[in-house]
Amino acid sequence: MKGLHGDTQRRQPALRDIGRLLERQPWDLVEQQLVRAGADPVEAMPKLRRYAEMLLEWNRGLSNLISTSDEPRVVERHIVESLAPAMWIKAAAPKAIMDFGSGGGFPAIPLAIAGIGERWVLVESRRNKTLFIRKVAEELELKSIGVELARLECLLDDAARIGKFDAFTSRATLRLGPTLGLAANWIEPGGSAFLWKGSRKEQEMADDSRWTGSWDMVDSFDIGNGQTSVCRFIRKTG
Repeated sequence: MKGLHGDTQRRQPALRDIGRLLERQPWDLVEQQLVRAGADPVEAMPKLRRYAEMLLEWNRGLSNLISTSDEPRVVERHIVESLAPAMWIKAAAPKAIMDFGSGGGFPAIPLAIAGIGERWVLVESRRNKTLFIRKVAEELELKSIGVELARLECLLDDAARIGKFDAFTSRATLRLGPTLGLAANWIEPGGSAFLWKGSRKEQEMADDSRWTGSWDMVDSFDIGNGQTSVCRFIRKTG
């Protein structure tokens, strides 16, 4: 007990400055993205702020969810980057969405808070991260979110889900080709995959072209200075 008490005391100074750290970040950009997506900022902003607080509390006290260097820019680097294509994704009208490699909940949790999709399944292979996501969904009453502790390929045995989603999201996980190869199992013909990719996206598409048998790349959405883009692929019907 003495050791636990000492650990708590050592964490308290770090936890106390979370509010100040978040206040210095560009929440106005978050509100702009919510308005563009047709979400109600009055309802969504408090949830996103609490989500950010929980993320940093967990990151410092329990388990690594994002890099320490990203903490001073968690709003712009993670929340805004998740929400930036929300209006564009909403136009595709996805209802049942699978998110692969959810980590700390990006992009799925900000998008769900913004009202994108009716049902989400977040797939994450690390138990500590699924515990965090479940805690967030419970506290913020995000009833549209379900969480799976699994590797995506291990869910192939669940025949009831094959081809039952109309959209798939993934941010900073596997390379493009393998991601689309896995996504093809769950997305119905005509459904979409939205992949957050960096400057190597063109190279990744060229390196492994097997994805072209199941998908067509239709367009992309550039975020910020264009170093990150969200690429949209449509599941072929033939």
